Amino acid sequence: MNRILVFAEHRNGEIKKITLENLTLARRISGQMGGNFTTVLIGWNTSSLLAQLARYGAENIVLYQNEKLSLYNPEGYARLLTAAVVEQQAELLILGATALGKDLAPRVAARLKAALASDCTKCDWENGDLKIVRPMYAGKVRSAIRLKSAIRIVTIRPNIYPAIEHPITPVVTEKQADPGELKSSVLEIISGAKNKLDVTEADIIVSGGRGMKGPENFQLITALAEKLGAAQGASRAVVDAGWRPYAEQVGQTGKTVSPTLYIAVGISGAIQHLAGMSSSKYIVAINKDPEAPIFKIADYGIVGDALEILPKLIAAL
Repeated sequence: MNRILVFAEHRNGEIKKITLENLTLARRISGQMGGNFTTVLIGWNTSSLLAQLARYGAENIVLYQNEKLSLYNPEGYARLLTAAVVEQQAELLILGATALGKDLAPRVAARLKAALASDCTKCDWENGDLKIVRPMYAGKVRSAIRLKSAIRIVTIRPNIYPAIEHPITPVVTEKQADPGELKSSVLEIISGAKNKLDVTEADIIVSGGRGMKGPENFQLITALAEKLGAAQGASRAVVDAGWRPYAEQVGQTGKTVSPTLYIAVGISGAIQHLAGMSSSKYIVAINKDPEAPIFKIADYGIVGDALEILPKLIAAL
């Protein structure tokens, strides 16, 4: 295997952080196996994004441009990315394990009859082969796997590999791409609050659960998050109760996160929640129940009432 393809995910004129992380990963793997890698950028009027990719070592960039793809379209993106894999004779395709990546990767895998490993927490070149690790059974085990198909596809969980700058002057190949007849079109993408950190990309997350006792008390979670420059998360119980929006839900039925620091406040640690955050580098738990399951995986813990502890923590910070 000596050809790697990295899919460049972008939105609102910015390359997503996971793409920069994947560029660093691809550069390392290609160096280990003596091959090379190419970055694929699909969209419309995306030339302004090239500098961001070049800053992180995207030496070869293929630009697929079409006005129909100014917003993400599953059919169009899948056709063009499949074509890119074939044209570049790529043997490994790397995407981010984001909402878009998880939607796009299976479509491309089906078209190419390629093996797909999703939501991976490790992807390395070892002993002449690609070794992949991914969580299974709601995070209870981590499975080391090898893909045997000629073309292999992986989606990498955000915040697993650091994005390292490696400025370079890229070779850019621009193509006027035809995405074919599209059965559907995306008219608008409605985002949450502007300037609000996405939990899937944040380096620090402060999450609240039932222990906050009511939606009015989440102002303490917000205040702590602001002090730390963190994203705000929530447990499923809180979201189901209507206290917080679904965009903040962390867990098996919400978003999977891998921040450097995860602070769980008033969250007992049900298995579905642990499945979404157990790969965090450092976990801090605040809960009044000393037997709460969250303490079993926490690096640091405080036993006590969150409504008494948070104001003191915020004041100290």
